[in-house]
Amino acid sequence: MFPTILFFTFAATLIAAALGVILARNPVYSALLLVLCFFNSAVIWLLLDAEFLGIVLVLVYVGAVMVLFLFVVMMLDINLAELRKGLASYWPLAVAIAGFVVFAMINIIVVKHLGGMSMRTAPALAANYSNTRELGTALFTRYAYPAQIAAVILLVASVAAIVLTLRRRTGGKPQNIAQQVAVRAKDRVRIVKMASEKRP
Repeated sequence: MFPTILFFTFAATLIAAALGVILARNPVYSALLLVLCFFNSAVIWLLLDAEFLGIVLVLVYVGAVMVLFLFVVMMLDINLAELRKGLASYWPLAVAIAGFVVFAMINIIVVKHLGGMSMRTAPALAANYSNTRELGTALFTRYAYPAQIAAVILLVASVAAIVLTLRRRTGGKPQNIAQQVAVRAKDRVRIVKMASEKRP
């Protein structure tokens, strides 16, 4: 009974925070509410015995992606009027997608006896069951090649993003690593011998 109360509490908070992300006028508030959404989602994952997914959600999204996104939002000068003007034309598509999502949720949760998906209870887990171990076993055995392909695609995307954003600025002083490594001491230091003079 208590896990059910916790689930509905965090689910309601998650829905309210998600609505706040959409309806907030300040982009910084939207980013902070999105962090709250991630935390509530992580707690729901923990309640579903998916500890690894909950921890990854907090470490990756909250700890890295959202912090970077928040700094970008705070540092950029965003014209909110122009942004809202461009988003106004997408309201019909947004309403259609939201209606489809609500219909799918109602079909799964409420109307299951009218042809919806059957809700089956999960089997009891063993005392020594480890969600992280099961996920790692599946990832490095059954899905080893798809994981490697995804890693290569992400590496190519990262390199492409760096190359596309690399700019040669006029007046800059870029480093030449090969020239710095090949330098010799006699090319940098010159010893000059001068006769000593006595002051009058």
